[in-house]
Amino acid sequence: MIKKYIWPFIGIVITLISIRILYMKLWNISFYDVMVRFKELNFYHWMLAIFSAFIAYAALAGYDRIALNHLGKKISWVFIMICSFTTYALSHNIGASVFSGALIRYRAYSMKGLTGSEIAILIAFCSFTFAIGTILLSGIVLVIHPELIELVDDDIPKGVAILIGSLMLGFISLYIFSSWVQLPPLKICAKFRITYPKLNIVMQQFVTAPLELLGAVGIIYATLPNAGNPGFIAVLGVFLASFTVTLLSNAPAGGLGVLEAIFIAGMPKMNPADVIAALIIFRLFYLIIPLIISIFFIIVFEIMHWRNPSYNSTKMQ
Repeated sequence: MIKKYIWPFIGIVITLISIRILYMKLWNISFYDVMVRFKELNFYHWMLAIFSAFIAYAALAGYDRIALNHLGKKISWVFIMICSFTTYALSHNIGASVFSGALIRYRAYSMKGLTGSEIAILIAFCSFTFAIGTILLSGIVLVIHPELIELVDDDIPKGVAILIGSLMLGFISLYIFSSWVQLPPLKICAKFRITYPKLNIVMQQFVTAPLELLGAVGIIYATLPNAGNPGFIAVLGVFLASFTVTLLSNAPAGGLGVLEAIFIAGMPKMNPADVIAALIIFRLFYLIIPLIISIFFIIVFEIMHWRNPSYNSTKMQ
C-alpha cells in the first residue's frame, strides 16, 4: 500500500521544493526582460528550435519501432509514429509516463494483434532505450564537464564525477559486449529474466535514444543567447539532470518548476530571463503544441472507432 503512494508523494515534494526555489530565483526577473529576449530571436532561431523538436519526436517514434523489431512485429511507420507521438505528448504533460503511456499503447497495439505481455515488453523496452541513452550521454558529459556534479553538491570532487561517468560508459560497453556475444538471459527472479537484444537492435538504440535527447536539448540551446552560454555539452548536462529528476518524480506538466529551477541553478552566468525565455519555447514546441496535436489524433481515432466498431487501424497503413 505504501509503494502505491510513495512516488506521487516524492513527486509532489520535489515539485513544491522546486517551485519554492524557482520563486526565489524569479523574484528579481523582469517579465519585460523575458519579452525582450523573445524579440531578439530571429527566423533562424525559431526554425532551428522547430527542427530540433521534429528530430526529438521522430526519434521517439524510433523507440517503438526498435521495440517492435525486437518482438519480431511489423507495423507501418505511419501507425507507429502517430501512436508514439500521442503517447509521449500526453505522458510528457500528464506525468506518470509509464502508466499513461501504457494505456495508450495498449489501446493502439492491441488492435494490431499484440498481446498484453508483448505490449508490456514493448513499454519496458522503450523505457530501457531511453535509460541507456541517458546513461550514455550522462557518462560523456560527466567525463567532459565533471564540474556539473556540483549541481548535486558543491563539495563533491570532480574526480568523483569522472569516476561516475566512466562507470556509466563502462556499463554501456558491457551491455554492447553482452549483446554481441549473446550471453544467456539475465535472471532477475524466478519469473522474470532479461534477454539481450541482437547487436543490430542495440546499435539502433544507441542512435535513436541520444538523438531524441539531443533534439530536445537542441530546442533550448537554439534559443539561448551567446552571452554567458556555457556551451552545448554543458547545457545538455543540465538538461539531463533536470529531465531525469522530472521523469523520476513523475511531476506533471513536464516538471513545471523543476526544469526551471535546475536550469537557472545550472547556468549561473546566464541572464535568468534568457533562460526562462528558452524554456518557455521548449515547453511550447516539446509539450504544448504536441499535446494539442495528440488530442486531435485521439478525437479522430475515437470518432472513427465509434462510427465503425469493427474499424481496424490497418486502414492507416
